[in-house]
Amino acid sequence: FSFRKLWAFTGPGFLMSIAYLDPGNIESDLQSGAVAGFKLLWVLMLATSIGLLLQRLAARLGVVTGLHLAEVCNRQYQKVPRIILWLMVELAIIGSDMQEVIGSAIAINLLSVGKIPLWGGVLITIADTFMFLFLDKYGLRKLEAFFGFLITIMALTFGYEYVTVKPNQEKLLKGLFIPYCQNCGTTQLEQAVGIVGAVIMPHNMYLHSALVKSRQVNRANKKEVQEANKYFFIESCIALFVSFIINIFVVTVFAEAFFEKTNADVNEVCMNASSPHSSLFPNNNQTLEVDIYKGGVVLGCYFGPAALYIWAIGILAAGQSSTMTGTYSGQFVMEGFLNLRWSRFARVLLTRSIAVTPTLFVAIFQDVEHLTGMNDFLNVLMSLQLPFALIPVLTFTSLPSVMNDFANGL
Repeated sequence: FSFRKLWAFTGPGFLMSIAYLDPGNIESDLQSGAVAGFKLLWVLMLATSIGLLLQRLAARLGVVTGLHLAEVCNRQYQKVPRIILWLMVELAIIGSDMQEVIGSAIAINLLSVGKIPLWGGVLITIADTFMFLFLDKYGLRKLEAFFGFLITIMALTFGYEYVTVKPNQEKLLKGLFIPYCQNCGTTQLEQAVGIVGAVIMPHNMYLHSALVKSRQVNRANKKEVQEANKYFFIESCIALFVSFIINIFVVTVFAEAFFEKTNADVNEVCMNASSPHSSLFPNNNQTLEVDIYKGGVVLGCYFGPAALYIWAIGILAAGQSSTMTGTYSGQFVMEGFLNLRWSRFARVLLTRSIAVTPTLFVAIFQDVEHLTGMNDFLNVLMSLQLPFALIPVLTFTSLPSVMNDFANGL
C-alpha cells in the first residue's frame, strides 16, 4: 500500500460522492429526523453501503474496459433499449439539476434575508454554472480540489449545527445499528423509501465509470488494473464515509431538536426570538413539517441567527457542488449513448434551460413551500429511475465477455 499512489487516484470518488450530498439528500435527511427521529438512521447507512457497492462496480467497469457505462450500453444494446435507457438517465439528470437549482435559490434567499427573491436565486444559479465551466478549463485536478473545498465547507457548517444541538449519542448508535422503527406508520415508510431514492443517484454510476478514465492505467497489465481497482475502491470508501457523516449530522440535528414538535411549539419560540419568519408556522397542534427553507428558519429560532446563516451556507455549498457533477454526467451520457460530442457550454445550456424553466415558473408564481414540495417529488422520481442504471451495471460487470478476468461471480 502506498499513500502516494492513493493520492494519485484520489479525486473521482470525491466528485462522485457529491451526489450523496446534494440538496435533495439534505432535505430527505432533515425530514427523516423530524418525522422519525433517530429510527431511520439504519436505512441511511444501508442505502450508503449499497451505493458504495454499486459505485465500486461502476468504477471497475471503467477501469477494466476503458469505457464508461454509457459507451458499454451503446455497444451491447440494440437501438430501442439504448434510447429508452438514455431518455431515463437524461430525466434523472434534469431532475437532479432541478434539485440543485432549488437548493441554491433557497440558500441565496435565506442568506440575503429575503432581499433576493427565489426567482432571483434561480437566475443566479444559471450564471454560476458557467463559472464552473471556466474553472474546468484549468484542469480536472484543480476542479477536484475545488469540490474538496466545498465538501469541507459542508462538513464544517453541518458539523457546527451538530455540535450546537448536541444530539443524544445513545439514540444515534441505536438508530444506526438496530434496524427498527417502533410506532412508525405510512409517513415514516414513505420517508424510508425517499432516503434510498435521494442517496443512490442513477446517473452517478454513469459519472463514476467515466471519471476513473482520467487516470492512466495500462489495461494490458493485469496487476496495474488490480491496483487501480484497489485504490479507487479505497478512495470511494473514504469519500462516501465523509458524505455519510455529513448526512448523519443533518438527520440527528433535526431528530434531537424537532422530532414530535408541533407548529405551536415552534411558533412560540420564533415569536420570542422576534423572527420575521414566525408566520410560517401556524399556531396549531399539528406536527411540525420541515424542508430546506423551514429547516433553516427553525434552527435560527432555536439556536440564534448564526445557525440559520451557517445552515444556508451549507445548503449553498451542496447546491453548487452538485451542479458540475450533473453537467459532467450529462456530457458523458450524451457522448456514450448518442455519439454526440457537444461542447460543455452547449450541453449545460440545454440541460440547465430544461431544468430551470419549470423551477423558475414555480419560484415566480408560487411560494417556497411549493418549491420544496418539488424536491420531494424529484426524490421519488430518482427512485423510479434507479433500475435503468442498476440493470446495466449489474449485467455488464458479471459478463466475462465485457470484464475478462475481472467479471463478478454473482
